[in-house]
Amino acid sequence: MSLEQIIPIFRIFDQGKAKEFYIDYLGFQIDWEHRFEPDFPLYLQISKGAVKLHLSEHYGDCTPGSAIRIAVNGIKQLHEELISQKRSFSRPGLEPMPWGGEECIVTDPFGNRIAFYDTGDAEASD
Repeated sequence: MSLEQIIPIFRIFDQGKAKEFYIDYLGFQIDWEHRFEPDFPLYLQISKGAVKLHLSEHYGDCTPGSAIRIAVNGIKQLHEELISQKRSFSRPGLEPMPWGGEECIVTDPFGNRIAFYDTGDAEASD
């Protein structure tokens, strides 16, 4: 037996806002979408690089206001990409951490928080 992968689920309430945030702003792509019926809640998988997330409109799938951490090689580049978009809903900072490295934290329209953190390999990618 081996554990292979973890895929967090974030609760969403508006697919348009979710797609604007995750696809347009953060640069994820939609891998697939599922609904049991046309007017039923949406469940989808998005990805960027090796990171996969599930977004769900289903009540009870997960708790709004959750948080995850995503390792990034090149945190400064990610921060610059986000800031350069000049979005009114998100202007994250790049914060030095007391234990070393830097973090860029964004909050989606549903209160879910993603902390992108420096893997320590940023110097090699500059």
